[in-house]
Amino acid sequence: MAQKVKLSTIAETLGVSTATVSLALRDSPLVAAVTRDRIKEQARALGYIYNRRAASLRTSRSGIIGVVVHDIMNPFYGEILKAIESELDRDRQTFILSNHYDSVEKQRNFIETLLQLGGDGVIMSPAIGTPPEDILLAEDNGMPAILIARSIEGLDVPIFRGDDAYGISLATNHLIGLGHRVIAMVGGTDQTSTGRDRYQGYVNALRKANIEVDPGLRIPGPRSKQGGFEAAVHFLSLPQKPTAAVCWNDLVAIGLMNGIARAGLVPGRDVSVTGYDDLEEASIATPSLTTVWNGQSEVGRSAARALLDKLAGSHKPDGIHLIKPEMRIRQSTGPLKINGINGHSGHDA
Repeated sequence: MAQKVKLSTIAETLGVSTATVSLALRDSPLVAAVTRDRIKEQARALGYIYNRRAASLRTSRSGIIGVVVHDIMNPFYGEILKAIESELDRDRQTFILSNHYDSVEKQRNFIETLLQLGGDGVIMSPAIGTPPEDILLAEDNGMPAILIARSIEGLDVPIFRGDDAYGISLATNHLIGLGHRVIAMVGGTDQTSTGRDRYQGYVNALRKANIEVDPGLRIPGPRSKQGGFEAAVHFLSLPQKPTAAVCWNDLVAIGLMNGIARAGLVPGRDVSVTGYDDLEEASIATPSLTTVWNGQSEVGRSAARALLDKLAGSHKPDGIHLIKPEMRIRQSTGPLKINGINGHSGHDA
């Protein structure tokens, strides 16, 4: 077997010290940029591989960050992860990603594996039903945790997420301002802090406008495009005949609009629909989706920065740090039609 290339070998071929090579490979500003590039090029040519395990023994840091979310297939998490990766890259940190799919056991196994690997910290959107003890397992073993998107009661760690109650109230108030009074809420679950807060924002907006809150107008569950599409049948058959829908997220909203269109109605004209998150797909949907920007990139960046600061010895206070959502008005919402969703020839109110 070929011998591993050592730092001393690189140093000898370039006529520099081993310490200089070590600093250069860690991007230290103590080594001139030209010299750093020359050393890195030589290291690549010789096939040098950085020994992370040896480095972690010297520094008690592995340079590994764990990130665990519900489902990477959801573009909401994709945007958060992109921001996390960008921020961690600036500190030359590597992250290991896991999807827990709301399995507490799968999430627990990931945390235990991270601890075995000597992970420096973990950023997580906790699975439904996560007990505080699972997060404390990481914290008590010297692996700080930062939460994103969801909160857990009784846990004092930094949490970064959008202000969901306020964000959904923006969407609901937008529909109320267009004259809608029978407004359904489609998607979500009370099993998460996000679901509870978004429903509360919907309820608060209705009550403030003196509109009766009808539990029959809530269609819980859907969180995907397929779920939104399937919910359209239920939505269109509600006896209250809703003229508008506040959706859990953009995926549900786009799926619902497709279902409404399949039934022969026109989203934005016959039925107004709002989404949540302002994913890239929202602006290019047909019709373009009125939605709420939820600060995904800011959540990811802030969470990664908070973890890095914590590892460096200074950190943001524990508790919830809310990103303020913003309304994005497009074509999927319009004024109430006098004859509601059953009519195709009504006039705008």
